[in-house]
Amino acid sequence: MSAAQPPGDGAHQLLVVIDPVARRTDGESVRIAKDVLSAGSHAKICLPDGPEEFARALSRRGGRRPVVVGDDRALRRAVAQLYREREPSGSALSLIPVGGAAALELAHSLGVPTGAVAAARTALDGAARRLDLLVDDSDGVVLGALHIPALSAPPGAAAAHTGVTAVWDTCRHLVRTLVGPAPAAPAGPSATHRLRVEADGVLLNDLDRPVESVTVTSRGGDGGLAEVVIRPPAADPETTEAKAVTVSGADFRYRADIQVGGPVRTRTWTVRAGAWGLMLPVGEG
Repeated sequence: MSAAQPPGDGAHQLLVVIDPVARRTDGESVRIAKDVLSAGSHAKICLPDGPEEFARALSRRGGRRPVVVGDDRALRRAVAQLYREREPSGSALSLIPVGGAAALELAHSLGVPTGAVAAARTALDGAARRLDLLVDDSDGVVLGALHIPALSAPPGAAAAHTGVTAVWDTCRHLVRTLVGPAPAAPAGPSATHRLRVEADGVLLNDLDRPVESVTVTSRGGDGGLAEVVIRPPAADPETTEAKAVTVSGADFRYRADIQVGGPVRTRTWTVRAGAWGLMLPVGEG
């Protein structure tokens, strides 16, 4: 851990937490970010070795404004820690995105600049934007989108594969569905599962009607509502807005941003309006 003290009493007081994955992935971008931040602020630089040290550094920030150098996982980890502290009126978080494109999709969708220099300048001189947060009943957070895909094999697949082959096909299907987009598949029946979905106490889908997926998205700061999209097979998606969404049924997995959760049998996600702040370029949002 080290600290840089630039001249000027009116400089920003920053706590710069550099995720270890970022240091291994792109040391040059990390160095550039440190130089820009140290030149424009009283920056305390923290180099945690793992998630526990990462969380401890944030919890001991005092009056310093937190800046995270890392990817989407580091951003989610930081927001989760700040939310657990229950300080919604606290200062906004800044992110210097470091990592591959696939690991920064959330950051870019939120409006964080892509380059280390631009992101560091935004951390110094940007504007704080309050954002909604989806929080589940175990204190898990979703910054962007929650996706619950059907993971079971399409009808008839079990008859076409046996033994190890069937197990391997199921594993490949699960990984492609949860981690990234799957390649185009031959035409045929879609994978479905049966879920009960309630939005603000109103039943949207019951167990007797199969669905391909359920998606819940909350990124804005307007109204504190999430968009709920239910995709039934061979039918148009059904969309509504709600403050709280409860999903239940047979054991299901879900993807919260880039983090896979479950299996669970029931889970409720609730919108916390303006629960966290993100520094963005002036004029964004």
